[in-house]
Amino acid sequence: MDLSLKRPLLFFDIESTGLNIVIDGIVELSFVKVFPDGHHEVKTWRVCPWDYAKGAQRSMDPGASAVNGIKDEDVAGEKKFIQIVEEVMDWVKDSDLAGFNSTKFDLPMLAEEIERVRAYCKNRIADPRAAEDKKEKARNMLEKIDVDLHSKLMVDVQTLYHYLEPRNLRAAYRFYCGGEDFDNAHSAEADTLATYEVLKGQLDMYREPDKYHETALKNDVEFLAGVAGRPKTIDYAGRLVMGKDNEPVISFGKHKGKTARSVYETEPTYFAWIENGEFTMDTKRQFALLKERFDRERKEAMSKPLEGQELDNALDMLRGKFNNGKIF
Repeated sequence: MDLSLKRPLLFFDIESTGLNIVIDGIVELSFVKVFPDGHHEVKTWRVCPWDYAKGAQRSMDPGASAVNGIKDEDVAGEKKFIQIVEEVMDWVKDSDLAGFNSTKFDLPMLAEEIERVRAYCKNRIADPRAAEDKKEKARNMLEKIDVDLHSKLMVDVQTLYHYLEPRNLRAAYRFYCGGEDFDNAHSAEADTLATYEVLKGQLDMYREPDKYHETALKNDVEFLAGVAGRPKTIDYAGRLVMGKDNEPVISFGKHKGKTARSVYETEPTYFAWIENGEFTMDTKRQFALLKERFDRERKEAMSKPLEGQELDNALDMLRGKFNNGKIF
């Protein structure tokens, strides 16, 4: 079954130096962009994983290298992510997203690389020693990569697969596509193309409910992105989740279950701890955006004149204060 699309759907897969989003980087990135008219385009990059703070290549974890077959010397001469980021964002900006297990790993890793570029550009602009043409280049890059990944629909084919038939990509390809293992498994392009074929096979197989599957799959990206009740997270690492009344809630540590707003009001230094801690840059950015919002709301509230019940409450508080100070 071909996909029913209102806008392009971008399938993607990442191979990386390791699985730690904070310290690892992309070494291979592949896109398969499917358009509403049914045709698709493929783009794959090999990437030199770069540590911008140290000015050095990030090393491959031996375990990751054993899986994806990529060694440090294989990517040493490739472009750094900052050198392809504008092209990457051109592919991303008008599309919804899809991948296999991409919600938990590939999307957070892509977001982290983008945030690293964003931080590098901001540092370059703020550096008094940087030449003006370098600062202008950084400003232009910031403008071109200003795409909100959080606003995009994300179809995780693994979520759909595990919801209906909990296995892995190779088994999913055999099961839904009626064939043997696909060639070059664990290369980004082969995995991405296989994921695209699996989603089409899922739509064919589960187009109607049956006694084993009460829920049919709708050929609709918005439905597919929301299947199986996946919790709404604010950051890709899931440190912030959406709670009641659309209030962000902290999901870990000593403040687990508390709203970010209540923590900001009682312990504002917690936000500084996040900024200086070992968290993904996306997590730090989402906490920083919340702090900006809470600061702005507080200033607006302080500048707004009191009226009605709020005024009465304030006057009662003042009367109580002065009466307590009287001698008689």
